[in-house]
Amino acid sequence: MTDRSVRVYAVVVAVLVFFVTWAAVAARPWASTRTDPRLSALAAREQRLRADARLVRVVVDKRFAAYRTALSLRQSQNAAISAAAAAPAPTSAAAVRVVNLPPLTITKTS
Repeated sequence: MTDRSVRVYAVVVAVLVFFVTWAAVAARPWASTRTDPRLSALAAREQRLRADARLVRVVVDKRFAAYRTALSLRQSQNAAISAAAAAPAPTSAAAVRVVNLPPLTITKTS
């Protein structure tokens, strides 16, 4: 092995074989493909929780829509009451006077 190019090819092939072997070992083709029952139960629970969350979101959206409708109605009623209160009182009503009169009956005690 005195030829330099042969040594370079040998090193390149050795490194290539090393990385291919490393990839094959890292892939673990001999590992079992059987899944853990806890993981499958966890996945099923996650699916149920996601379905429940969707149903809760629908209910909350409906309730919030009803709340917004009631709120806008209440705000319009409050605005109407405020506008009526801000309007000037009619002037045809008689003015109120406070009168201090003596009592009508006088009682004496002995």
